[in-house]
Parts: sequence; structure tokens; C-alpha cells
Amino acid sequence: MRKILFGVVITLIVLFTFKYCGNKNEDKITLQENTSLLEKQIKNIGKLVVTEGHFSEVFTYKNSQTYFGDLLEAKKQAIVIVNADVTVSYDLSQIEYSIDADKKTLVIKSVPKEELNINPDLEYYDIQADFLNQFEAKDYNEIKEIVKSSLMKKIENSELKTNAKNRLISELSKFYILTNSMGWTLQYNEETINSIEGLNNLGIKL
Repeated sequence: MRKILFGVVITLIVLFTFKYCGNKNEDKITLQENTSLLEKQIKNIGKLVVTEGHFSEVFTYKNSQTYFGDLLEAKKQAIVIVNADVTVSYDLSQIEYSIDADKKTLVIKSVPKEELNINPDLEYYDIQADFLNQFEAKDYNEIKEIVKSSLMKKIENSELKTNAKNRLISELSKFYILTNSMGWTLQYNEETINSIEGLNNLGIKL
């Protein structure tokens, strides 16, 4: 009788051990599959996000030089019409992240800085220049610098960068939706993101 009971106990222990090991192996496989799926989806999200804008301006460029003290003044001027296409882009393939499979956590380490690209088209009208003060290459370079500086101020005061950040947050929200659907946690700068609205507080500077 004792031998029978001893055999039953040993059998139960063996079955329990195999079942436990089998469950652990199944958990490990599931975790590996989740990690693989996560990495694949991150690559799909990692694309170039571009926000476009258009700006137009009209400048009047004037320059004067004096000779023989103030006895002679030579002037030049031109009307410059500027049409500029501007883009603000984020290359999300440059996002730095890490995956902690044991804690089921996706950690966003850094988000790439925005890239601002300005393509101005300058057209010159009503160009006037005195004989002693002709237009030179340095004048056109100066005009380009003035135009660029003016456009930068207009861009800063426009909604272009705000719209670009909103698009960025919209793309980053896919990370939250993905991790949340898998029962994982999303973190940024050691802060847990608990909602899509929480992405607005990532401290991304434009």
C-alpha cells in the first residue's frame, strides 16, 4: 500500500513539474512573440512626418553710398517678391528606444529634433542703380539673408510648428495604442504614459 501511495505521489510530482515547465516555456514563447511584434510595429511607425507651409512677402531693398563727404549720393533699390515653401519634418526612424521584455515595457529614450527646410523663390522687379553703386553679388547675398531672417520670424509666429508637433504627437500615440493593446507599458524620460493625452507632456521642444 505504501509503495502504491509513494508511486502516486512521485507521479503527481513529475506531472506537476512537467506542467509547470511547460507553462513557463509557453510564457517565454509568448513574450518573445510579443517582443518581435513590438519591434516590427515600431519599424512600421518609424517614418518621415512632414508638415508643409507656404509664405509670401514683398520687400523693397534700398542701399546708398556717399562720395566726397556728403556731396554725392549713389543709390540702388529693387522690389523683391518672395514665395517660400517651408517644411517641418521628423524622421521617426531615428527614435531611440529600448524594450524591457521582463517588465513588458517600451522605453522611448529620445525623439529626433525637427528639421526645418526653407525653399525661397526670389523674383526681382524695378531694379534701379546709379552708375557708382551697381548691384553686386554681395547685394543679392544680403537680400537672401534678410529674407531668410524675416521668414524665420514669420514661421515662429505662425501655426506651422504647432501643427507639426500635433502631427508628431499623433504618430507617437500609435506607440501608446500598440503597447496598451498588448498589456505593455510605455515610458518616456522615466515617466509612464498612461493616456494619449499624456503624450502632450513629453517636453518635446520645437
